[in-house]
Amino acid sequence: MTRKTIASGEPLKLAVVGHTNTGKTSILRTLLRDVYFGEVKNEAATTRHVEQAKLTDSQTGEVLVVLYDTPGLEDASGLMDWLEDNTASRRDGIERLQQFLAADIAQGGDALNSNEDYSQEAKVIRQLLASDMAIYVVDAREPVLGKYKDELAILSWAAIPVMPVFNFTDNQDANIDEWQTMLARRNLHISTRFDSVAFEFEDEMRLWQNLATMLTHSEMLEQLMARRTEDWAQLYDEANIIIADFLINVAAFVREISEDDDPMPVLQQMQEAVRQSERAMQNNLLNLYKFYDNDVAATPLELKAYQQDPFDPELLKSYGIRTTSGAAAGALLGLGIDAAALGTTLGLGAAIGGIAGGLLSNTSSIADRITGVKRLYIDPATLTLLATRAIDLLTALRHRGHAATDATQLLYKGEKSSIEQSLDDERTTVTPWPTHKLPSELKKARGKPQWSSLSSGKSEQAQLLRADMAWSLASKLQSYKPE
Repeated sequence: MTRKTIASGEPLKLAVVGHTNTGKTSILRTLLRDVYFGEVKNEAATTRHVEQAKLTDSQTGEVLVVLYDTPGLEDASGLMDWLEDNTASRRDGIERLQQFLAADIAQGGDALNSNEDYSQEAKVIRQLLASDMAIYVVDAREPVLGKYKDELAILSWAAIPVMPVFNFTDNQDANIDEWQTMLARRNLHISTRFDSVAFEFEDEMRLWQNLATMLTHSEMLEQLMARRTEDWAQLYDEANIIIADFLINVAAFVREISEDDDPMPVLQQMQEAVRQSERAMQNNLLNLYKFYDNDVAATPLELKAYQQDPFDPELLKSYGIRTTSGAAAGALLGLGIDAAALGTTLGLGAAIGGIAGGLLSNTSSIADRITGVKRLYIDPATLTLLATRAIDLLTALRHRGHAATDATQLLYKGEKSSIEQSLDDERTTVTPWPTHKLPSELKKARGKPQWSSLSSGKSEQAQLLRADMAWSLASKLQSYKPE
């Protein structure tokens, strides 16, 4: 229970405290990038014991910050009454808190009735006295009440720096101005916003920076900020390579059919191969950002924008993507068939464009005409749609905290995601490139069927062959980011 002043080179011991159900564990999940930390439920007093977690340097493994998730303060007003009645006001705050910790009401047990049991508060106070500083988590949707004022008064007695952190700040009912006025009256002038659901990396950096200003020795926090900034940028680079590799794999996908073959079975096989490839790419992005593909964190794929079949005829129109053909814009996904290239086989062209969608027939070469071969590719409109969806998913993952445990928690009640809103309003939909101006890497892939594991079935070999093009395309994708 004895706290030592933090010295240069020592990990920061940071207690996370606050009223019951304000999102303390949720904030820790997001800071740790760990959907499994603690136990989060929408009920009072979920965390019953102090839980410890460490933030380390990802390169050296050095422990930089030790975080302590504490139980919720359930009855600070009752505890304040007890302290006023049973401890001397002339004693300093730490002495008064230590006197409380030595009392029977701090021990809990069957001998006490519920009104006399302050064992949960005792766990919080013990950790406070053993920590270097604390963050006080505030549910910004809550009004300022007397019990919160009592909590802050008790926390101040621990004689360590305390910084309020506003959670759920993206909600329209936030009461931050009222809170800041109350905090200023208690000499708490440094606070920050950190929404554990609507995550912003800049908010996290601001949280660490504000904490650093309150310390004499802030080397560990400065090291943490530098490393996390590097890691965040590297994640983004890796994500864009995943997307670029997927797009080149699909662009190089080609199947050949003879003049007299029924195209429908081949077209359906190609569509299913692309669907599976897109799902694999989405799961790779989820895993990269530690939203593992399970019931706890599958939320982005449950949103309408990612749930829809990429070959749904209405989806192309929803994204405002226009095909290069003279067909009704967006009426059928991928209706980009060049009838002239099909010669007199207009019936085949209608079948390819109208029934299958998302495919481009290319029979313009003399060799193909002589041999009677038709080559089928995934068309530019579909590639553009796949790229837009992938970039949108990446954006969603970069702005989502690890606190949400199901699809409904990704959004605040009654609100739409930015992705769904953009689909409702075509004017806000932004594709990475015009459909008729595919990046050079995707155009080059058209003539490289060996680059596609969907064509060759040789996954590792095909990935190695397209690796350079994937790096090149990934750098372009970063310039297309809608953030």
